[in-house]
Amino acid sequence: MKVILKEDIKHLGKMGQVVEVADGYARNFLIPKGLVVEASAKNIKSLEHEKRIIEEKAKKLKNSAQDLASRIASLTITIKSKAGEEGKLFGSITTMDIVESLKKEGIEIDKKMVFLGEPIKRIGSYTVSIKLYTDISAPLNIQVIEE
Repeated sequence: MKVILKEDIKHLGKMGQVVEVADGYARNFLIPKGLVVEASAKNIKSLEHEKRIIEEKAKKLKNSAQDLASRIASLTITIKSKAGEEGKLFGSITTMDIVESLKKEGIEIDKKMVFLGEPIKRIGSYTVSIKLYTDISAPLNIQVIEE
């Protein structure tokens, strides 16, 4: 039976591909779970329409991510923290602290997008990577100062 994949399925293919699978596998597993639809002429036409919509949405997301990346790259945020001798912080600067500082600047991101190479445990200047889209990331300059 020929089916159109609605999602990426390991060992079968990527979303939107037309593949041949066993009738029982399609009827008993793939179709009831909503992973595929039967490859009829009507379904193929609607798939092409959905692909165009998805591509346009992806373009918009990528453009907004690039704009946000340029905005983030030009920023330097300052985080105040209590510190002891020799500039060593009590605790460390976490991704949540960085997200909160960005929120004050008007930039809303998820803490999973922030990649710290190593924990920030001292006063000083640091650069962290913010992954905004699959292939778009922006460097963010952070200045940690004593409270």
